[in-house]
Amino acid sequence: MALTSVLIALRALAANRVRSFLTMLGIIIGVFAVVVLVSVGEGVENYVVNVFQVAGTNNLWVVAGAIEDEGAGVGELTLADARAIENPFNVDGVKAVATENRASRIATRGGESLEVDVLGIWPQHQITANWFVTEGNFITDRDIDERARVAIIGTGTAQNLFETDEYPIGSYIKVDNRSFEVIGIMKEISGGIFGDFNDTVYLPFTTMQDRIARRKTVSGEYLVGSIIVHMHDADMLDRAQVQIEELLRDRHRITFNEDDDFTVINQQDILSVFGGITAALTIFLGLVSAISLLVGGVGIMNIMLVSVTERTREIGLRKAVGARRGTILTQFIVESLTLAVLGGLIGVGLAGLGIIVVNNSLAGLDVGLGVDAVLLGVGFCAAIGAAFGIYPAWRASRLNPIQALRHE
Repeated sequence: MALTSVLIALRALAANRVRSFLTMLGIIIGVFAVVVLVSVGEGVENYVVNVFQVAGTNNLWVVAGAIEDEGAGVGELTLADARAIENPFNVDGVKAVATENRASRIATRGGESLEVDVLGIWPQHQITANWFVTEGNFITDRDIDERARVAIIGTGTAQNLFETDEYPIGSYIKVDNRSFEVIGIMKEISGGIFGDFNDTVYLPFTTMQDRIARRKTVSGEYLVGSIIVHMHDADMLDRAQVQIEELLRDRHRITFNEDDDFTVINQQDILSVFGGITAALTIFLGLVSAISLLVGGVGIMNIMLVSVTERTREIGLRKAVGARRGTILTQFIVESLTLAVLGGLIGVGLAGLGIIVVNNSLAGLDVGLGVDAVLLGVGFCAAIGAAFGIYPAWRASRLNPIQALRHE
């Protein structure tokens, strides 16, 4: 019975192909927009998560200054602060701690020069930041202890200072007119939370402090730009954040009525904020694009009313030979549903092509044709087809067979 109704509906729609297609066009556009925008929204959410994965997982970042308050004074963080955080008696569950210092300098080699970020790092960055070399060796504890004049270079630095057929490992570059032996090439680190690290020269932290930045307190302690705290488990982040805040307030002699001169950034909190923003944006885009589906539904109702008028004699004849109201009602609802679902399926197909275009156009954004987006679009189409087809179907079922047979 259901298959027969669908076949009858397809024949009725095929009898007016152009009109049926134009009616479906609103549904096609609506489903295309819903599926593409919802899928892109999910792709952006996944992209944000991946960006944080690049920056390291299960991390807390400690930076100098209370960044939430514009008027707050800028504080200082020292290497001793990092060592205190690393102490298991002070903070539970810490797996690794690494400090960073950054400065902008000119790197040269031969006749080539390049403005680069110079970053002082530790061997622990392999744990805290997921940084590894593709060629050569990473910074070692010995390099730290000896303040070795060695460097790891980013992929952008390598491309700009060396020829394509040159092997940088073992060569020398100059930073601030000081020579450093290149011992490694860092893997590409594009799109990280704190920027692009490809045009960068990485030095042992102590080398950076003593030969480039020279950042120390009046008492001779190393100053640091930021501290990365890597936890054994994500569940430990909240507790560790509280312990670090209490520890640093005590070390910096901050009284109970004074604001912090530092900020502890919780990775999970940032992920939650960005996740909420992208989810809200996805819902908003889906609702906006769904408006065109409603417009398409109005078009379906209009064309079904026209169809009822055109087929009045047919309806009268069917009722005269025994068709019940329920049969007529079902037939016209099936036609409306068929129109909507066909439009939805075409829209999904076009959305698949649209997603391919998006992936080819936006590097780094991996958008997939999500099953939930497809089900949302097609399901909404079916609901609209049924809802907007009820009134025309009801009118058709209420026609008087004698008056319908007399209709011209």
